[in-house]
Amino acid sequence: TGSSDPYCIVKIDDEAIIRTATVWKTLSPFWGEEYEVQLQPGFHSISIYVMDEDALSRDDVIGKVCITRDMLAEHPKGYSGWMSLSVVDPDEEVQGEIHLRVEVLGSQGGRRLRCSVLEAR
Repeated sequence: TGSSDPYCIVKIDDEAIIRTATVWKTLSPFWGEEYEVQLQPGFHSISIYVMDEDALSRDDVIGKVCITRDMLAEHPKGYSGWMSLSVVDPDEEVQGEIHLRVEVLGSQGGRRLRCSVLEAR
């Protein structure tokens, strides 16, 4: 139909911790959702998967972005901007990007992740 029913799943080291709302029938969803969660001291990466909800079969993965611990260390005030989606399924073509704001708050003993999933296109 030329549109999707997108939502996002945020994972820390492959553990799903956040699911945004589904935005129905669009290729340019706006979520504007902000989350704050505890961050394990030894985490490696944060992955954001953009999904297409499908009522009749398994939801499709549109693409993903991955933010490593090292990338966050390079941006001590956090990262904010558009990131291109990368391929999850090698048989699928991926086009699109997601607008995120990600920052690590607190000290080594009690760090939190603040993640804002803003929009995609």
